[in-house]
Amino acid sequence: MLLSTKGRYAVMAIVEVARQNDARPLALSDISLRLDLSLAYLEQLFMKLRRKGIVQSVRGPGGGYILARNADAISIGEVMAAVDEPVRMTRCEPGDKAGCVASKRCSTHDLWLALGTHIERFLADATVADVLTGRFSGAEVVAFPGDDALRVVSKAEA
Repeated sequence: MLLSTKGRYAVMAIVEVARQNDARPLALSDISLRLDLSLAYLEQLFMKLRRKGIVQSVRGPGGGYILARNADAISIGEVMAAVDEPVRMTRCEPGDKAGCVASKRCSTHDLWLALGTHIERFLADATVADVLTGRFSGAEVVAFPGDDALRVVSKAEA
């Protein structure tokens, strides 16, 4: 799976807004310069993020964007969904009876569907605060005894 720039840029930009820990609004022009992203593209993303209640706009001199909620209450999955970034591992549309290949489901359909579900859960559990605090720095995948799922943990947690 390759994420489009939409989802990656939205997460990167939200982290920049959250990094502004003195609660001052952050202008999109500043985000554009910091991340070397198109201002017009950021405007489109932030319009969607504002509509979904992830950021609030502050008008006037010194205006920009602030988080609408605490960073630990905003999941990465929520940010990606707000900008219409699908997390799908199959070519099939959900509920589509036409199938993946030759009008039927491919033999690996359920494998990719399960992987997509794991990714969605991971992104739903990961918050903007987790990114800010470096939770995923040096992360590795480990299996926990008695647990049938693999988890991504930092080296400190392992």
